[in-house]
Amino acid sequence: MLMRYLRPLPALAGAAIMFTTLNVSAAERPDSFADQVEQLSPAVVNISTTTIVNDAPAMDMPQFPPGSPFEDFFRNFGDKNQQRRAASLGSGFIIDDAGLVVTNFHVIENAEEITVTLADETVFTAEVLGQDQKTDIAVLKIDPGDTELTAVPFGNSDSLRVGDWVLAIGNPFGLGGTVTAGIVSARGRDIGNGPYDDFIQTDASINRGNSGGPLFNTDGEVIGINTAIFSQSGGSVGIGFAISSNLAKRVTSQLAEFGTTRRGWLGVFIQEVTPDIADSLGLDQSGGALVSSVNEKSPADDAGLEPGDVITSFDGKMIEKMRDLPRIVAETDIGVTVDVELMRNGKMTTVQVTIGELEKAELVGLVGEEEPKGNVESFDRLGFSVDNLTPELAAELGLDSEAKGVVVTEVVEGGPAFAKGLEVGNIVKRFGQRRVESAADLAESVANTLDAGRAGVLLLVENDGRERFIQIGFATE
Repeated sequence: MLMRYLRPLPALAGAAIMFTTLNVSAAERPDSFADQVEQLSPAVVNISTTTIVNDAPAMDMPQFPPGSPFEDFFRNFGDKNQQRRAASLGSGFIIDDAGLVVTNFHVIENAEEITVTLADETVFTAEVLGQDQKTDIAVLKIDPGDTELTAVPFGNSDSLRVGDWVLAIGNPFGLGGTVTAGIVSARGRDIGNGPYDDFIQTDASINRGNSGGPLFNTDGEVIGINTAIFSQSGGSVGIGFAISSNLAKRVTSQLAEFGTTRRGWLGVFIQEVTPDIADSLGLDQSGGALVSSVNEKSPADDAGLEPGDVITSFDGKMIEKMRDLPRIVAETDIGVTVDVELMRNGKMTTVQVTIGELEKAELVGLVGEEEPKGNVESFDRLGFSVDNLTPELAAELGLDSEAKGVVVTEVVEGGPAFAKGLEVGNIVKRFGQRRVESAADLAESVANTLDAGRAGVLLLVENDGRERFIQIGFATE
């Protein structure tokens, strides 16, 4: 297709007005995606799971004397160990005709039974070969027997350009094979899902049940795994996110072969290089990752990295933002020695680091975790306060000692949060679609929302193992 742009040139006195034509070639929109859909649909599967859920009693039951006719009637209602079977639906796709199926971790999380249904309604029981919560990827195995399976390959997500056509095929709302088309809206999105976020954003319609399904390019290659949407209503608003195929390829191959991931490990805690920090360190720009601490006996420690170093390049790959480093390190082969370029005391230097294995380091306790420090944040216009959840605070609030996150420590009676049912001991899991990492993180999100002039906040909170969204409006000043 020929695109014509007319641009007037400056006219000289007494001269005729001239125009120039700019020719830009672009891929034409296909008349139909039917051929691609016909070939790809057999590789896309519906996934249904069954999970055993322990229900807490809804309310305190009255007490009756022994032998009362009401005693048996109310006993079941007051049973603290009631169980029920909860079902959920999702999508997946076949990557090997021997029966390997890829989906999201959250689709099969805690599942007792997993059923995979092909496009022709053939049903299989699946087992989990491996799962990775950090990237939200799981690999399943079905036994196809005499059934011929259709598999689809991963493509190169790095070759994607914003504006490229993409297709999403999946199982929205349990309807079965559903196809939507759109374009790549953005690349490299960080949505707070985990340390290795590298999401493709698309406006192809993605809804509940599409999770775990493939995002295809027009060559029929999987270039993403549909995982999340941005929506306050729960329906598609044209902002969907897919895990990039280049991240997924490495994770799925490891899960299929080893049952777990094998990530590279450097052994540093890092933080963003803000303009103020860059200025104080004598940097020309605020890129890179600032080392705040180094794990003892880690590859970084062995290589001589120090707090205050700013890592600007790792194994020849530029570190433009802090969040680039964890993903690039994790994707590096274990045992290889790489060059790490860094700024130290105003001078560029290069050190060599031999990459360790993150999972082994976690197993033997070499991976230090920053202890959550008491950091109360109060939101006067919302009417509640939060703190980082420590074992001591968990014991004080009667919560599981293993629980982590951000906990509500105070709710102002009569305030906006009180009116919406927020309670002390509730754990704040997400701010809108973004995971809440700390009390300070939540405070920053609330402040940004206020600055944007919005009416309130949307929080995902957990109470007694149950999660729900609460919309809390700001009180007028």
